Amino acid sequence: MNAAHLDPDEFRRQGHAVVDWIADYYRHVEEFPVRSAVHPGDIASALPLDPPAGGEGVEALLADLDRIVLPGLTHWQHPSFFAYFPANTSGPAILGDLLSSGLGVQGMVWATSPAATEVETRVMDWLAELLDLPQRFRSGGAGGGVINDTASTAVLTVSVAALHRASHGQARVDGLRGQYTVYCSTEAHSSVAKAVAIAGVGSQQLRLIPTVSPGGPMDVAALAAAMTADHAAGLVPTMVVSAVGTTGTGAVDPTAEIAAVAAQHRAWVHVDAAWAGVAAVAPEYRGLTNAGLELADSYATNPHKWLLTTFDCDALYVADSAALIGAMSQTPEYLRTRQSDAGTVIDYRDWHIQLGRRFRALKLWAVLRHYGSAGLAAHIRTGVSLVDRLLAGLQKDARFTVTHRQLSLVCLHLTTGAGLDADNTATLALMHAINDSGAAYLSHTSVDGRTLLRVAVGTPSTEERHIDALLDAMRAAANNVIPETAATAAAAAHTATDEPAGR
Repeated sequence: MNAAHLDPDEFRRQGHAVVDWIADYYRHVEEFPVRSAVHPGDIASALPLDPPAGGEGVEALLADLDRIVLPGLTHWQHPSFFAYFPANTSGPAILGDLLSSGLGVQGMVWATSPAATEVETRVMDWLAELLDLPQRFRSGGAGGGVINDTASTAVLTVSVAALHRASHGQARVDGLRGQYTVYCSTEAHSSVAKAVAIAGVGSQQLRLIPTVSPGGPMDVAALAAAMTADHAAGLVPTMVVSAVGTTGTGAVDPTAEIAAVAAQHRAWVHVDAAWAGVAAVAPEYRGLTNAGLELADSYATNPHKWLLTTFDCDALYVADSAALIGAMSQTPEYLRTRQSDAGTVIDYRDWHIQLGRRFRALKLWAVLRHYGSAGLAAHIRTGVSLVDRLLAGLQKDARFTVTHRQLSLVCLHLTTGAGLDADNTATLALMHAINDSGAAYLSHTSVDGRTLLRVAVGTPSTEERHIDALLDAMRAAANNVIPETAATAAAAAHTATDEPAGR
């Protein structure tokens, strides 16, 4: 085949073939095993060792997607994918991403594509309005929003900004010298520890604050004691991360109380609401997700998790961009423009770590315009209602103990006839049986030595029948681990559910 560039007509033909393939994939995704069953090296061994010498058509590529790639995929858009927080995508988001790829712009500074900057600013303000975020995070004042790839990048970015503010700008000149401290709960995401290491704070300067209950929210009294002790030792309490919807159990830290303690040390407060934050598009959940945000310095949530937007798309907001820009800005001569020098535009390259940036706002813009506030809220409510259905089913079987519930996440373990699954063997055996079957996919966490299964609902195609099928699979797997008669004998002394934490 001639390897020349595609002309518009040939691009149109091949593009139609690719869109048809994607549409067929979504039509049939439910027929695939949720989790890939390949072994390490299987995919690589099916690929040639050498690249092609001549060009190939798109038909050959699509054939290899069917033959090689699909068997090696775990299908995140499968309606029975419950393992991790959802990585939602949707038709409008896919098309928005296609448009971004097709335009191929690089929006590092305003002048390199003014629309890429100004659409992003407006779309981030739209999202802030839909989530009812405080006015301080809107673009009309000192703050505003910027799209990053993930919440992990967001926490690293604001860590650097917090260090810049705490050091009065000296950290970027003199380094950190081991005097700054960062705080989060023991349930906070691992990206906080990673950010501390990358930013140069040092893992010994990260304070893991205990929770008030197993898998629960941060103990604010313990936070206050830790910050006071560090200050007395001559250290500089620099940043506290408040988790709104922890990955393990969905716990929500008390941001307002945390901010009150942090204010005594002028420490930066970052709210990591990567998963749960988008639930605020449904007003009834704002009391859970938004409490105390008016006191936070920064806030991040991921539309690519539960808001129908193709990965990657993290929405990071800051109340005052000065520290962010002060920490990030580097302006070699080749990046100077008249508009930037005049200070009349936003150059998003100064709002995050990387210089280059693609037009991510297009896919979020497409999603917001297609679904509107009503459609997005309906999607969130569907996920929550499906978990209500799951809980109702679990409560009918004394072998299942629910320990935590938050929005569309449930954590549970098995209870044997003789009492608790003391060594976690039964609970893990049930999870492996379900996952190996390919019918559904669950993950697990550990709280105080207890293994808990996580069921996270939120894939757009998940329906009540998929929840019912999961319940059937769980009961069937439990029958091989704990005979139902044994569980019935223990039911009098053990209820089917503990009081789940939160909603």
